[in-house]
Amino acid sequence: MKPQWKLISGERVSTREDSSTLPSPVRDEELLDAYSHAVIDVAEKVSPSVVKIDVERSSRRASGETGSGSGFIFTPDGFILTNSHVIHDANRLEVSLSDGRRFRAHRIGDDPATDLAVIRINAPDLISTRLGDSNTVKVGQLAIAIGNPYGFQCTVTAGVVSALGRSLRSQSGRLIDNVIQTDAALNPGNSGGPLVTSRAEVMGVNTAVILPAQGLCFAIAVNTARFVAGRLIKDGKITRGYIGLAGQTVPLHRRIVHFHHLPVESGILVHSVEPKSPAQHAGLRDGDVIVSFDAHPVSGIDDLHRLLTDQEIGARRALIVLRNTELITLEIIPSESKV
Repeated sequence: MKPQWKLISGERVSTREDSSTLPSPVRDEELLDAYSHAVIDVAEKVSPSVVKIDVERSSRRASGETGSGSGFIFTPDGFILTNSHVIHDANRLEVSLSDGRRFRAHRIGDDPATDLAVIRINAPDLISTRLGDSNTVKVGQLAIAIGNPYGFQCTVTAGVVSALGRSLRSQSGRLIDNVIQTDAALNPGNSGGPLVTSRAEVMGVNTAVILPAQGLCFAIAVNTARFVAGRLIKDGKITRGYIGLAGQTVPLHRRIVHFHHLPVESGILVHSVEPKSPAQHAGLRDGDVIVSFDAHPVSGIDDLHRLLTDQEIGARRALIVLRNTELITLEIIPSESKV
């Protein structure tokens, strides 16, 4: 084949590529070896930080019920992150390290609203793992999960980040935002273990699987975990606002939305108001529909939950509701949630 020529600054230059300058194609075996080495490297670095948590709890039906889950050491002085549902209501906690040592653990605090908890052990020579930045996580990147499914300690599985920004409902009823979805295989016992990047940095705390589906697993973003852990270590709990009502998200009639120029097309229909609660003191009634709190549009229960932070406790806030077809403003003072 004759070379093709083009004219540049009056000179003829060949456009045919010299095969000697092209990079050699990467063989499949080399790619698989690189993938294997990445997983091996992460497993070697992070596994010593991953622990098995054995739990003993009592219930109305029986005493001495046992269970287990996972966690990981995130400070050299023995603080361990795990899931709230792993240690909630536990009478006794025992932690097993990857080197075979076992220690009694005590609860620092747990937060059912984000399904996160912190416990601590007193032990020498602990290896802690690094917390990454979940804001830098990308869909498709390598995700490695380490935990203790069905009691098989330090089991390693790998997959990819399937999606970001998912939401999960916690046991307390609140929505957990910015959840990471992965297809790294998780099973009962993986709860509380780390989901790790190829740089051996924790991107999330494994929390849930959808059964009987395969490859639908979820982890709480590490930025959420870092914030919650800090508050639990400092205060033993996460403080949130409370107003005392039961309700559900309902659509609003289009005519009402247009007539009142509402920024939302749904709101919270109040089913019941708790006695002596901030909602009762504010004059909220069954059948009212909440559409705004503190000048923030409220399109449903989850919006209100996000707004009821600890900064709202004791502050006077405007609560805008639809009563029949009339728009009225109530003054409400949230108190501290007991949950």
